[in-house]
Amino acid sequence: MELHTLSPNTGSKHRVKRLGAGESSGRGKTAGKGNKGQKARSGSGTRVGFEGGQMPLHRRLPKRGFNNYDFRDKVGIINIQDLDDNFDAGAVIDEAALREIGLINGRCDKIKVLGQGDVTKAFTLIAANASASAREKIEKAGGSVQVPTA
Repeated sequence: MELHTLSPNTGSKHRVKRLGAGESSGRGKTAGKGNKGQKARSGSGTRVGFEGGQMPLHRRLPKRGFNNYDFRDKVGIINIQDLDDNFDAGAVIDEAALREIGLINGRCDKIKVLGQGDVTKAFTLIAANASASAREKIEKAGGSVQVPTA
């Protein structure tokens, strides 16, 4: 089998039926759109959820509850392996240092350090929060974790 011998299965491809090509074509006159009405017009159709002017279902149902999505804190997450790979021993790591190196981008309200990976260097971490395993591994390597006061 070679590329130039490939062809679609017989009967799987049909020629496109041309609309509006005279009454004897089988798709002439109204071109399959029926007689008159909104759907027969060019550029016709209604938006999704339109119910002919009746109050749509999504507006008839009561709205209840509260969603915190707009007000949530955006947390930048970093693993200690990333810190170990990108910083030297004795470094002071804060949000500015993380942004400079590119580990945090965009809007970020808090920074949380997670304990995935290993730490071989001692450094000082200034972050909003650190998991128990991350804190343990950093302190075991001779470093420290500081949580800044608001």
